[in-house]
Amino acid sequence: MTDLTQGVTATLRQTATQTWVITLRDLKHWQREPWGPIFGIAFAIMMLLIFGYLFGGAIEMPGGGTYLPYLLPGVLALTMMFGIDGTMAVVTEDTKRGVTNRFRSLPMSSVAVPLGRAIADLGNSTVQLGVLMVGGLLIGWRIEGSFLAALAAVGLLLWLRLAMLWLGIFLGMTLRMEGALTMVQVLVWPLGFCSSLFVSPETMPGWLGFLAAWNPVSATATAARELFGNPTGITSGLLADHSVLLALGWPAVLLAIFVPLSMRAFRRLG
Repeated sequence: MTDLTQGVTATLRQTATQTWVITLRDLKHWQREPWGPIFGIAFAIMMLLIFGYLFGGAIEMPGGGTYLPYLLPGVLALTMMFGIDGTMAVVTEDTKRGVTNRFRSLPMSSVAVPLGRAIADLGNSTVQLGVLMVGGLLIGWRIEGSFLAALAAVGLLLWLRLAMLWLGIFLGMTLRMEGALTMVQVLVWPLGFCSSLFVSPETMPGWLGFLAAWNPVSATATAARELFGNPTGITSGLLADHSVLLALGWPAVLLAIFVPLSMRAFRRLG
């Protein structure tokens, strides 16, 4: 039993070391080419300004409250969701150039490469989230909840991002044909807008509001608003009563699906 324990410990230590090496390699990629994250932050700020200042005066909030405190957590959730295409693009590029296959030929764990990518992208997303929150504070957004509740909101946003990362890793390893990235980008837009990110589902037609309320990103946005102490725009239903639970559950389901699928796709690359 002692030998077995030592063997497992050694394997875990070796996997952790390999994962960290891959993580540093991927972080250096962002250091050499920072325009992807910079563009992502600029896009989120543009969406915040457009909806907050051009359309915000015309949008009424169910349950009361002003629009900017409602909007900012939605934009944060949108940023965590839209990062899927950046992860997919980098993974696809590494796969097409043969970088991933070279890693597969080395005596290293099959977990290390995709996990290193996920950790590196999550670190990048944390920086993006921090920059956007500071930008929101500068234009008048305020955190009305407690410090611990705000940390929990940030944790839920990053939890959603982690699930989106593994979805992006899986898509990057499996969809390698020309135009795949554009196709995913086109599909992500309707998923982002058919949610509670910009308007409350209660203001939508019944069938559309139902779909928006059950969108995983709606749960994260609503839970973040609740924890930040901002208006949720939701007055009744499952999303109003259990948003934090749903924000924990939806990403967990996605991770349970796409982590093993990503590992399988990595092992079957050829």
